[in-house]
Amino acid sequence: TVKGINFENIRDAGNPIELAKYYVQNGADELVFLDITATIEKRKTLLDLVEKIAKEINIPFIVGGGISSLEDAKAVIKAGADKISINSAAVSNPKLISEIANELGKQCIVVAIDTKLENKEWIVLIDGGKTSTPLKAIDWAKQVEKLGAGEILLTSMSNDGMKNGFALDILDAVSHAVNIPIIA
Repeated sequence: TVKGINFENIRDAGNPIELAKYYVQNGADELVFLDITATIEKRKTLLDLVEKIAKEINIPFIVGGGISSLEDAKAVIKAGADKISINSAAVSNPKLISEIANELGKQCIVVAIDTKLENKEWIVLIDGGKTSTPLKAIDWAKQVEKLGAGEILLTSMSNDGMKNGFALDILDAVSHAVNIPIIA
């Protein structure tokens, strides 16, 4: 498990299996495991680690990072995840959202939206927050809902790891723009 600020300066924060158990023991009601470097390292999600974590917890488990096909999504679900999360792959292939929703069910597909305020506009980032896209966060949120996303995982890259709270303005705007749950 790693911690960072704005997805940068990543440092070790402990054993993911032990931390997963700790979070469950201390009242977490859902666990999100994001392998944020899988896409930029051009590798798949660490399925063996997903299996080990899934065996140790009894709460809903979302896994993301390196999932770029329906087959990848199925493999992550088979490894023990309850839901999968996609970001970069959704931007590069929006039809993937519908494919996963149609095959595994809408409840299994979470679209992660990493966003940052640039020139007074919340834009979408991909590749672990490293690459800006021309997409506007609110427009993209509406589109992913139409394509079949069951939830949105919204991360403000400006606030990530800063310990200054959530970016309430974008959270409020997205929650009013869509009718699916938002994970902040």
